[in-house]
Amino acid sequence: MTTTQPVWRRLVLLALLTASIAGCSSSDGDDNDNDSGDMDNAAPAYRLQLLHFADMDGSTAALDYVSNFSSLVNAFASDEDLADNTLVLSSGDNFIPGPRFFAAGVDNDDTRGALGVAGNGRGDIVFVNAFDTAAAAVGNHDLDQGTEAFADIIAADGDYPGAAFPYLSTNLDFSTDASLSGLIVADGLPTSDGAGSVSGSATVEIGGETIGLVGASTPALASLTSTGGITVSPSGFSMDESGYDALAAEIQPAIDALVDAGIDKIVLMAHMQQIAIEKALATRLNDVDIIIAGGSNTLLADSNDVLRDGEMAADTYPLSFDGPDGTPTLVVNVDGDYKYLGRLVADFDDAGVLITSTLDAAENGAWASTDAVVEMLGNRGLDTTANPDVLDVQSALQTVLADQDGNVQGITDVYLDGRRTQVRTEETNLGDLTADANLYYARLAEPGVQVSLKNGGGIRDDIGQVVVPPGSNDAEPEFRPPQANDSIGKPAGGVSQFDIAGSLRFNNSLTLITVTAAELRDIMEHAVAATTEGATPGQFPQIGGMRIAFDADETARTGGQMNLGAATTGSRIRSLEVIDDAGTATDTIVANGVLQGDSNRGIRMVLLAFTAACVAGDNYDAGTQECGDAYPLMSLADPQRVDLDPATATDPSLVSTDYDPGLASFADSGTEQDALAEHLRALYNPDNGGMAYAQVETAAADDTRIVNLKAQRDAP
Repeated sequence: MTTTQPVWRRLVLLALLTASIAGCSSSDGDDNDNDSGDMDNAAPAYRLQLLHFADMDGSTAALDYVSNFSSLVNAFASDEDLADNTLVLSSGDNFIPGPRFFAAGVDNDDTRGALGVAGNGRGDIVFVNAFDTAAAAVGNHDLDQGTEAFADIIAADGDYPGAAFPYLSTNLDFSTDASLSGLIVADGLPTSDGAGSVSGSATVEIGGETIGLVGASTPALASLTSTGGITVSPSGFSMDESGYDALAAEIQPAIDALVDAGIDKIVLMAHMQQIAIEKALATRLNDVDIIIAGGSNTLLADSNDVLRDGEMAADTYPLSFDGPDGTPTLVVNVDGDYKYLGRLVADFDDAGVLITSTLDAAENGAWASTDAVVEMLGNRGLDTTANPDVLDVQSALQTVLADQDGNVQGITDVYLDGRRTQVRTEETNLGDLTADANLYYARLAEPGVQVSLKNGGGIRDDIGQVVVPPGSNDAEPEFRPPQANDSIGKPAGGVSQFDIAGSLRFNNSLTLITVTAAELRDIMEHAVAATTEGATPGQFPQIGGMRIAFDADETARTGGQMNLGAATTGSRIRSLEVIDDAGTATDTIVANGVLQGDSNRGIRMVLLAFTAACVAGDNYDAGTQECGDAYPLMSLADPQRVDLDPATATDPSLVSTDYDPGLASFADSGTEQDALAEHLRALYNPDNGGMAYAQVETAAADDTRIVNLKAQRDAP
């Protein structure tokens, strides 16, 4: 966003709203009788039922959950006391490149009948439309296929309706992107006038009151996804007091414009990836009543909420803070993948201030989209009928995906741990398997490749079952290998095309680069720099061909995306070794926190093209792109970049895939899905003479490839 944008936005918003808003409560700012929002004598003047969701981007089971999720939305919206006062909002990541995303692009009678016009990602938009969603924040995964694809997904196309709601983010300047500039509408327009559009803010009339809606996206967006020409503000964001202040300063003008137009009830949809940021904003923003968090998959729930088997709340629902103006601000969030619907029934006084004393835990919280919860609501007389559009799209996509789950690549005897809380915080067996697969595959192209690095945030799902024994309320869940599916020929422990596509849903291309020993150390310092209690940073590494030990109590690296080499500012990496296939160290890079040997010796590495986006090569023009997950890969001494996937290269005709053995064929050569499939077929497929994969997942204190020294010290 340019520094002048909030000014023109505010002027346009005031012009649009001051003449049109009628019937909404307003405050002149001088009435402080109910500023605390929880005084017993505060008389409710308005009741809002907010239904919210985010992060429909993880589990492959999300497609199974969506029908019950629709039933929950319809049930609460049918409550005769609240029906007219119901607002449905999304705080972003309504879709992600993955199985159901691409299944919608399969052009057949089923998808055409359900979608109008088949197209990648369009099934997810039909779902969100069916919930009567008023608006959504722009999440990072909404942009993963680039801004042109995002525009194609949200815009109408013949019989495909496109998004029936606007996407909002006030700290993104869409005017600088060629694909989205034509979809911009003015801030503050009614959401009904913003279908398929992008903007910073909007308004919606609910139960005779006008609600102001503001969107905001993580300032780290450019290092997380494909932002195209979008300008993201503030630049140089960091998760500290000054960073939070700068972000709040970007968002506050949009809120002020709504307040100046007479709106006294404002909801911020903030897709910040870490709920700590939404919490920080709650204490910095004036006149915001509710913040819906997004991107962190944080499950907030109260003591009355019945959660899914094996799941626990991270904190209570809602979280309550005092804004700078002394009025309450509530922060809400629930886990994604259509597993939970968030419900907040909140009262406001006649000045538009929340009355927190009337919040009812029996009404509010995380509502699991299980058969039992749907049945319970039906027994209360609520309408639990799922939307027919949801059922049609669900059926069409499931039909496409059934063929993928029967395409088995290998066998595992163990649960493969790809859970967000694990792959972003510690070594996991699935992290090892896919990092090793990339190394195996890279060596087919170049036998001298030594190490493999991938970001834990690129692993999006587990492969297997998490089962809580029937009749148990407090039993530990059992982690099992994938279940057999006789109807499609999937054996017990089978790892299918569907499993691989769900876990590695970005299907990033593989890239080879050379780094020096000093550069590798600095890279790995960044990999563990964001590790702290409660955080799940996407940059956390999963590795092959090397072994590290790190201490999160030591100094974390700073310094941005320029590689600092031997001058690294971090001291968390205490040891770093290159190892052979037997786990024997062949080269010690760091010992006792000290760089060893010739700091300029070269090490050949395979990593994802996403991570290496900022690294130029003979057949790749990095331009001004950011390094994926902000890895410090700029200014490498002699990277000698080679792309294994022709699609990544500037000139695809110069990239040969003759190295590919061709055992698997569902994913493009040179991609991480193909690498894992080829690796499984070669080594872990009994039909090819291999053995089932058997590396059991271990606790962080027991990991041997990524040794967490702090976890070892803290272990009981």
